[in-house]
Amino acid sequence: MIIRNREFPGYKQYSTTLAGRPLTLEVGKLAELANAAVLVKYGETTVLVTATASPRPRDGIDYFPLGVDFEEKIYSVGRIPGGYLRKEGRPSERGILASRMIDRPMRPLFPSDLRNDVIIACTVMAVDYDNAPEIAAMIGASAAVSISDIPFSPTAGPIAGVGLGYLDGKFLINPTSAERRQSEMYCTIAGTAEKIVMIEAGGNQIAEDVMLGGIIAAHDAIKPVIALINQMVAEIGKPKFEYAKASFNEELFQKITDKYLEEVKYCMDTDDKNVREARYNAVVEKMIAEFGEEYPEINAQLEEITYKIQKKVVKAWLLQGKRVDGRAMNEIRPLSAEVGVIPRVHGSGLFTRGQTQVLSVATLDTISAAQNLDTIFEETSKRYMHHYNFPSFSTGEAKPSRSASRREIGHGALAEKALEVVLPSIEEFPYAIRVVSEVLSSNGSTSQGAICGSTLALMDAGVPIKAPVAGISCGLISEGDKWTTFIDIQGVEDFHGEMDFKVAGTKKGITAIQMDLKNDGLTYDIIKNAFEITREARLQILDEIMLPVIAEPRDELAPTAPKMISMKIHPDKIREVIGSGGKVIQKIVADTGAKIDIEDDGSVYISSSDIEACRAAKKIIDSIVFVPEVGQLYYGKVVRIIPIGAFVELVPGKDGMVHISKLENHRVEKVEDVLKEGDMTWVKVTEIDERGRVNLSRKEAIKERQAAGLPIDRA
Repeated sequence: MIIRNREFPGYKQYSTTLAGRPLTLEVGKLAELANAAVLVKYGETTVLVTATASPRPRDGIDYFPLGVDFEEKIYSVGRIPGGYLRKEGRPSERGILASRMIDRPMRPLFPSDLRNDVIIACTVMAVDYDNAPEIAAMIGASAAVSISDIPFSPTAGPIAGVGLGYLDGKFLINPTSAERRQSEMYCTIAGTAEKIVMIEAGGNQIAEDVMLGGIIAAHDAIKPVIALINQMVAEIGKPKFEYAKASFNEELFQKITDKYLEEVKYCMDTDDKNVREARYNAVVEKMIAEFGEEYPEINAQLEEITYKIQKKVVKAWLLQGKRVDGRAMNEIRPLSAEVGVIPRVHGSGLFTRGQTQVLSVATLDTISAAQNLDTIFEETSKRYMHHYNFPSFSTGEAKPSRSASRREIGHGALAEKALEVVLPSIEEFPYAIRVVSEVLSSNGSTSQGAICGSTLALMDAGVPIKAPVAGISCGLISEGDKWTTFIDIQGVEDFHGEMDFKVAGTKKGITAIQMDLKNDGLTYDIIKNAFEITREARLQILDEIMLPVIAEPRDELAPTAPKMISMKIHPDKIREVIGSGGKVIQKIVADTGAKIDIEDDGSVYISSSDIEACRAAKKIIDSIVFVPEVGQLYYGKVVRIIPIGAFVELVPGKDGMVHISKLENHRVEKVEDVLKEGDMTWVKVTEIDERGRVNLSRKEAIKERQAAGLPIDRA
């Protein structure tokens, strides 16, 4: 048998420093059958990114079929996956969000007429929590596509991304794990060398000027990484392959435009989505009747014809300052807000903006209902959950329900991020919280409607949020150096516009941002303008619509909501409360009807629909963990008399002895002359001996009570 050592003549390493830590991109050794593969090492975080394209275009589609997969390997954090199979299954929510964060900045930079399937796979192999794997994957994805033969961004160039924190008035680029926990915000910023292409942000009511300053600082940090990728392209980049461009009959399109442009303008000139579609469908029938015989391909190209002719109308109008529904560029659609719209649930809010309508429902439960997470990330549980549902009837379509799409997960996460920072701490409000936003009608900006509806639902449920949050979106249209932004985009403006810039926040500042683009990026001036107009709109929504409906969280929880008492015990006492085989805690639950959750740190959460049951359970636990303190006074019951003294129960099951000499200030012949079984009396703990026996003094307790002017015969 002959064995030859395999050599890798194409192996190369490219390195730079990012936020003070080494960033290395390796090529030419792994996954050689992919169009390109890059092994990214950032600190000890290691991600293999491959880019693969199909050799032929996919037939019968009018979009670019790009797929981005962020593969979380649990071995990357030294664990075996949970579950029966002990194997990675469907991606986690955060993994899906990471895929979206890579997809969104890159998709607009591919040729719009490319129809070959392209898959970018980011396999996370090792995770160092100080260096986010999403950032390493994004850089690797850009590098892999850029050096491959897959057509990509000939003018804008590659992208790169960084994480952004803010602590003690300073911006942090790719903050460490400890810094992220303390940071007032955490954002992912992606850009080309010239422009910003993606913002995903969460912050603790961050001022707009601070957020803009952070974006500029992040962009500066991105540029050396882009320079490194450009160096790779110059040295090892492959020529881009020729692809069969999607067929489109320009002659047919021009004839339709010449004949029907004015009719299309009439179709688009309405604020009612149903009216617009009905008008346009009638025009389509005329187009087919007139041109169908001469151009049989009209049916196959109808969607693209529709997109191009409608975009032509919408873009021209917007550049002139005209909107399809007649609104001013800074005008919000008619708004409505209600709370308490659903009986028996813990809280509900209905928010309507034009033809977009979202019903949000809040549910409270014990901390044990928090979501457990089995991922490569540091978080192991989630106390606050927001789920966003987008049924087909919300757009007037007849489609069966399926599992949540990546878009639904992304919108739910955005609303969750927007509200998480204003929630009370677990010590202030010991509940797990879930909000479900049901989109009932969709004509643009449903995610921002979900944020407004969720604020209403939480306040209706009595959750003491720090401040109400509202969300609004901003659109963009441009031509050359000319551009204009407009507030509260509806569906047709989102579809034909270039930007969906979603900003959520309180009166004080920003809590979340999500920016989606269809162009090659934004300048700082556009971002600044978007911040200004979304802030004005956010304040208007809060002051004029939401706060008049419910100005602050309700004082009491709904009757159907669980009542909760929290307490803290010493961790050493947990075993006593639980008892052997759980006998003690099971008896407390059986006797009181309350539900009890105990955390490893000694936090105890007691819940029931009846607050008295909670109080009864707490009283029992108090008695179990009770440790008398020397020098403290207690009001207890005499449970036994012996010749030399009396035993006084301080709490059920815990007593001490008052020696006969400690009963009164004078000599006592018989204990029964002063106390009898069943009497209540004040005592003071004077000593706890080495065997744990508690010695009490009645005379010292009475003396202290009298000196303080307090009664000696009652509590």
